[in-house]
Amino acid sequence: MADRVYLYDSTLRDGAQTQGVDFNPADKAAISKALDKIGVDYVEGGWPGANPTDDAFFADLPKLGFARMSSFGMTRRSGRSAANDPGLQAVLGSAAPAACLVGKTWDFHVELALGVSLTENIDMIVDSLAESIKRGKETMLDAEHFFDGYKANPGFALDCVKAARDAGARWIVLCDTNGGTLPHEIERIVGEVTKHVSGDQLGIHCHNDTENAVANSLAAVKAGVRQIQGTINGLGERCGNANLIPIIPNLMIKMGYDTGVSAEQLTQLTHISRMLDERLNRPPARNAAYVGDSAFAHKGGLHVSAVEKDPRTYEHVPPETVGNKRHIVVSDQAGRSNVVSRLRDIGVEIDPKSPALGKLLDEIKTRERDGFTYDGADGSFELLARRLIHGVPDYFKLVSFRVITERRYNARGDLVTMSEASVKLDVGAHRRLTVGEGNGPVNALDAALRAALLEFYPGLKDLRLIDYKVRILAPERATAAVTRVMIESADGHEHGDVRNWGTVGVSENVIDASYEALHDSITWKLYRDGVTAP
Repeated sequence: MADRVYLYDSTLRDGAQTQGVDFNPADKAAISKALDKIGVDYVEGGWPGANPTDDAFFADLPKLGFARMSSFGMTRRSGRSAANDPGLQAVLGSAAPAACLVGKTWDFHVELALGVSLTENIDMIVDSLAESIKRGKETMLDAEHFFDGYKANPGFALDCVKAARDAGARWIVLCDTNGGTLPHEIERIVGEVTKHVSGDQLGIHCHNDTENAVANSLAAVKAGVRQIQGTINGLGERCGNANLIPIIPNLMIKMGYDTGVSAEQLTQLTHISRMLDERLNRPPARNAAYVGDSAFAHKGGLHVSAVEKDPRTYEHVPPETVGNKRHIVVSDQAGRSNVVSRLRDIGVEIDPKSPALGKLLDEIKTRERDGFTYDGADGSFELLARRLIHGVPDYFKLVSFRVITERRYNARGDLVTMSEASVKLDVGAHRRLTVGEGNGPVNALDAALRAALLEFYPGLKDLRLIDYKVRILAPERATAAVTRVMIESADGHEHGDVRNWGTVGVSENVIDASYEALHDSITWKLYRDGVTAP
């Protein structure tokens, strides 16, 4: 039977320290349930007593079926007993069945930051763990700066770990808090620690400041630890934490460990990674291992031909095992095999010898010479292909649009910029003239289009733009240069699952290019939803 490695997710606390990330209690509840669903052992909910959000979350914890909720906090302060430390008692007073308490294990920090003796620091660790165990918590020590401490004073760092062991801690988590330790050092030091404490009581918590957090975590497992702490998508302060998204399949598929995650649950990995990005309103990393859009993307024609014959030539695991899918990129480098494979993915079967296929390939290459790109614009590619092969309905026809941007001072003397767009379009026999406002011209144009179309196509209500990119294609022409606009759209289709697609527009006018991409975005959604045009 495979060795068991336990998964501890700290996204809700460590991840909240990421610049630009701010979870509310509803976010925390949804993420907790998603982690529970895929089989994570521990979910660290936050620090009770540290802020109103964490207090509200711990006051109404979500019901989990498998995972154990953990609170996080510090060991008691100097000069106070564990039973008389308000901060510690707030942590232990929560309804979470587990508690992870951070304690210093680097002599430099003990003397500089805490200003106490090394002996008193160990007493603070022991007293706090004992109080937590007394309160019925599954108790863990977060051994802060352990690897720096071990390098500086291995005797003291080990004394802290052994004291936690003797105090009854279920897990003693060795932390690479500033992310500066390399994999060979992790493996060596953990190997030394396992001579004193069983690996079944040891965990690892790595930060990613040298881009080694995943490698360090796996090296620690190889050296004997049996708990890994990390976050979804590697969220965390500075460069982030160890990313559990690649760690889980690496442990299961590559290293043969049992993580408590079943093969069926592993297929939800891509979903949970993108769900988090969606809640944070940021685009997923295309090059993310296992779950990114480019993780199983193939662009060169020779590569595609080889993958068609045997995916193992360029794919280290089948994409379906982690809930991802193969993506055949269509570009001016593409051969017939790319286009045929991509058409098959969208449900269009075509004879490789068909003249229509050659016409489509020629059109793609011509349009790309004009500045279009279909690498990342899957929606526009599908519409182009379907229009050339069997047609796409005209859901609406633009008659004209006008966009005005005003920059002025308001009555309070504040400088404001506001855009207004008017759109005249025909939907079947119906003509509509609508106006929309936005904080920019594209936002205003999108609002005006929605105002005109929602009457006829109410399904557009859940369409939203999640990314907008502009690239100048002929910079030598300065402000008269050709502009390419890429838009990524999403909706809440198919039982709440998020559906993403990309579209592209090209013009010398950035607003016109934006309209082209918006038009394709709306048309793709309506077509995919099976809407009938008037």
